[in-house]
Amino acid sequence: MRIPSPLRELFRAARWHRRLLAGVAAAAAVYFGLVALSPPPPPTTAVLAAARDLAGGAVPADSDLRTLDLPVNAVPDGVLRPGTDLRARVLSGPVRSGEPLTDARFLAPVSVAAGSLAYPFRIDDADISALLRVGDRVNLYAATSSPAESANLLARAVRVVALPTPRTTTSGALVVVATSPEVATRLAQATTNSRITVALTPDTS
Repeated sequence: MRIPSPLRELFRAARWHRRLLAGVAAAAAVYFGLVALSPPPPPTTAVLAAARDLAGGAVPADSDLRTLDLPVNAVPDGVLRPGTDLRARVLSGPVRSGEPLTDARFLAPVSVAAGSLAYPFRIDDADISALLRVGDRVNLYAATSSPAESANLLARAVRVVALPTPRTTTSGALVVVATSPEVATRLAQATTNSRITVALTPDTS
């Protein structure tokens, strides 16, 4: 019996759709089979990492940090967890962006009074820094290269709280002092066009 042309087209379309659906079903079966056979992702733990390159002697701010998820078996010893208070911690050396932060990356916790902060600055003469010890009180001066200008006193009797060990060939040395935000602002402004120098003082006030 001759099948009318419209029915032949309908049967042909049905066969094509059946082949398409069969192909899709076979592909889905392969995919889900592979998923079922694949091992689950390893468990991870959240750690604290540097959000950008950080300099040695710096006290990281919140904007310098980010949370990084690491496989449990890749977490280094002594790693710091998100939420760790780093307001009084000073980096002992430079840190690359994305590097997990561990306790070994920091100097011993620096004690600063409430309302103060630990501020790192660089002095040009490393021999001067060799005379300093943690706990010393120093006066800070900003000096220019012009002989006509006298050095300006920036702060009096600030306490040295850390002397980071040099990790690079950069000249000079880092000194970290506990000081007020106002003095830290003056230091930051002075270091743009002046040379910072220090003088030991017996003043403990």
